[in-house]
Amino acid sequence: MAKIDTPMVVAIVIAIILVAVAAYYIAVRSTPINVGNVTTTLPAQNVSVSSTSNMTVTTTNTTKTSTNTTSTSTTSLPPGATPLPYNSANKTVFLYIVASSSGQPFNFNGTSNGQLHIYIPAGWTVVVHFTNQEGLEHNFLIIQNTTATPGDDVGQDGTIILAAGTTTSNYMNVGISSGQTATASAMIPAGIYWFACGISGHAAAGMWGVLISSSSVTTPYAIQS
Repeated sequence: MAKIDTPMVVAIVIAIILVAVAAYYIAVRSTPINVGNVTTTLPAQNVSVSSTSNMTVTTTNTTKTSTNTTSTSTTSLPPGATPLPYNSANKTVFLYIVASSSGQPFNFNGTSNGQLHIYIPAGWTVVVHFTNQEGLEHNFLIIQNTTATPGDDVGQDGTIILAAGTTTSNYMNVGISSGQTATASAMIPAGIYWFACGISGHAAAGMWGVLISSSSVTTPYAIQS
């Protein structure tokens, strides 16, 4: 019988064991891992995570605009007075005059025979918008008068300083028809004036009023006497 070399056998067994361990280790490292329905093989890897956060800050600047409003007190006006629209910056007052279709045909804003009085600051410009609603032709004049009441020819009663819907030469027979509007403007020095329809006989029939331009007036207004 041959003699067994014990050291050689031990070495072979150890080698076999080492090969088996190595094979097992490789098998374990390659085993698939199931996540839900997805099969993924996870190789050995180095993961580097870099996180960069960009923050944008929006700054809202709110601009507050201050509006200066000029208000006019009307507490000093006489009882029953109506303030008139005006622009104090350019010293202008606006008159909206209507030959009304209601009442008697010779009227301004429903008044006649000097009932309507208009007060403005001295030296201001008057802008007149005259509308005729009557079937008769009418016009609008401002006259620096020298008589107590107007006659048939108002040009004989004073100086015409404004004419709307006519001219200073043909005011006695030319006006605007029903539904029309005429505009005119003039600076009014201090004084007492008529406003009247210049067509022959219309002022004498009652189509006139009074305009007062005075340095004591600060807020333009109208009043019916």
